[in-house]
Amino acid sequence: MCLAIPMQIKQIDGHHASCSARGITRDVNTFMFEHGHLKPGDYVMVHVGYAIQKIDPTEAQLAWETDSAMRNGDKDNMDA
Repeated sequence: MCLAIPMQIKQIDGHHASCSARGITRDVNTFMFEHGHLKPGDYVMVHVGYAIQKIDPTEAQLAWETDSAMRNGDKDNMDA
């Protein structure tokens, strides 16, 4: 199964962005991102090293919480 991970852009240099999530930093390629302008502080969904979609901070937080609930088997925090 392939998943996209929400990450926050810390800095951008051309088509490369330094992004972080949950204390992990990754270099992300923004070449495939076609929908608008990205800047430090923005949140993006990252799939296999590429930014594929810009999201808002609330969406990023919800994705992280859902991931945590799935990993911990916390069924009380998951909608059926």
